[in-house]
Amino acid sequence: MKVWGKVFGFLFGLMLSKHIFGALLGLWLGHAFDRRRTLNFHFQSTDEELNSQAAFLYTTFSVMGYVAKAKGRVNEHEIKFASQYMDKIGLKGELRQQAQDAFREGKLAGFPLEQRIEKFKQSCHGRSDLMLMFLEIQIQLAFADGKLTIEEREALGNIASLLGISNRELNRLLDMISAGAQFHSNQQSRGSQSSRKQQLANAYKLLGVEPSADKHTIKKAHRKLMSQHHPDKLVAKGLPPEMMNEAKNKAQDIQAAYDLIMAQL
Repeated sequence: MKVWGKVFGFLFGLMLSKHIFGALLGLWLGHAFDRRRTLNFHFQSTDEELNSQAAFLYTTFSVMGYVAKAKGRVNEHEIKFASQYMDKIGLKGELRQQAQDAFREGKLAGFPLEQRIEKFKQSCHGRSDLMLMFLEIQIQLAFADGKLTIEEREALGNIASLLGISNRELNRLLDMISAGAQFHSNQQSRGSQSSRKQQLANAYKLLGVEPSADKHTIKKAHRKLMSQHHPDKLVAKGLPPEMMNEAKNKAQDIQAAYDLIMAQL
């Protein structure tokens, strides 16, 4: 039985409000969180929110398998990425087994990509921010071994097309995510003058703007990305709570990139 959400919700509500009604509200929210933690990946749920979250998780890992298999053979880097991603979002027990089963299904010949993506789009009502985050995860998997093959690029193109995302937008996302990974890994190191210049260049790419962009353009790009990756908004729209930290980390990188750029202007 899942109880920690209720316990922490009750204590947090009491701490903030110093009143029993606040604690009871926290208890109710914690109960809702515990329900989500027992989420099943199948699509039979009658609860629209839970059904959307289940679809996101299931489709994420099955399509990961599809991308990993694109070049004919799944390598250790892709298996490690999928396993570490399950660790990162806290999948254990039955949920983890279902994620592993979904990944294996995606590797099978004849995997019905179009059908899976269509069902996913229906479950999240075509919300562009959820679809973008979903595609970003698949891009990260494709870059797991440090390079992007022609076959992986074609697989990502198929996925993007089915999501209604243009090839131009996909290319932009590829640049942003590649630069974002470098920005994140170098964020804590001070490095040389040349590495700091590279970090600034990565910051511009992460925000999807040119180094020649003016402050208005940079602020507009920053606001748009923060809105697309706001953890609470994404969860409310159907992102599984297990993935909230991923969205939070992405938002932190976006903010750090913006702060670095603005400090140089």
